[in-house]
Amino acid sequence: MSDLQRERSAYKRSRARRSTAVALLSTAVFAAVVWFSVRGAPGWPRVRQSFFSLDTAWRTLPAVLDGLWLNVRVLVAAEAVILVLALGIAALRTLRGPVWFPVRAFATGYVDLFRGLPLIICLYLVGFGLPGLRLSGVPNDPVLLGGIALVLVYSAYVAEVFRAGIESIHPSQLAAARSLGLNHRRTMRLVVLPQAVRRVLPALLNDFVALQKDCGLISVLGAVDAVRAAQIESSTSYNFTPYVVAGLLFVLLSVPSGRLADWVSRRAARRQGA
Repeated sequence: MSDLQRERSAYKRSRARRSTAVALLSTAVFAAVVWFSVRGAPGWPRVRQSFFSLDTAWRTLPAVLDGLWLNVRVLVAAEAVILVLALGIAALRTLRGPVWFPVRAFATGYVDLFRGLPLIICLYLVGFGLPGLRLSGVPNDPVLLGGIALVLVYSAYVAEVFRAGIESIHPSQLAAARSLGLNHRRTMRLVVLPQAVRRVLPALLNDFVALQKDCGLISVLGAVDAVRAAQIESSTSYNFTPYVVAGLLFVLLSVPSGRLADWVSRRAARRQGA
């Protein structure tokens, strides 16, 4: 390494240390301002007792953790079904030719309906409407019904993500695959989908980060998840700390996924810039 390179490396290290020191100092100052502002509020003692009681948090943590485990299981099962269903819907929307118009219209209608329908309303319609039909074979488990509602709504969003990735592939690659004798199915499986999935992976991860927190909405159907467990504990103690505990657990669950989505986005940007 030359002297000039060593000087540049030393300069970059000094800039990095200075930037880190400034960031830590500004963060400490901001945290101190917020802390003293909140503690100086007239109603802080009552809010601290109602929302940030350590005794209540420790007592209710096991029940909320049990409920969170249900949320995690619903999340994993819903993600798997959503990926398969959304990919199929996206493939149907990309079919060409007038003979496939009814299929494309059905897929488009599905996306328009469930992308525009609020999740909470879909949960009520599925969770209370389906059992109300009293048909044989229709489930009445609130966990299963809540998972179905999540799949219906999020499949519409993820299908559009997949469709955007599929349509981003240049037509010349399709023509090259056809010239090699590949039919439409093999072209999609071997040429289009591998590239499309890599391109839309950051957007997919962001959708699943949103799904993590929306899994807590299955509590409106009576499923004893983290939110419902917090509600039960809060109703017995008249304290809102269990809700704070549930919220913090959801945040801790989503932070790794969020950082993974950021890393994938940066990696994709570097790959495109290379």
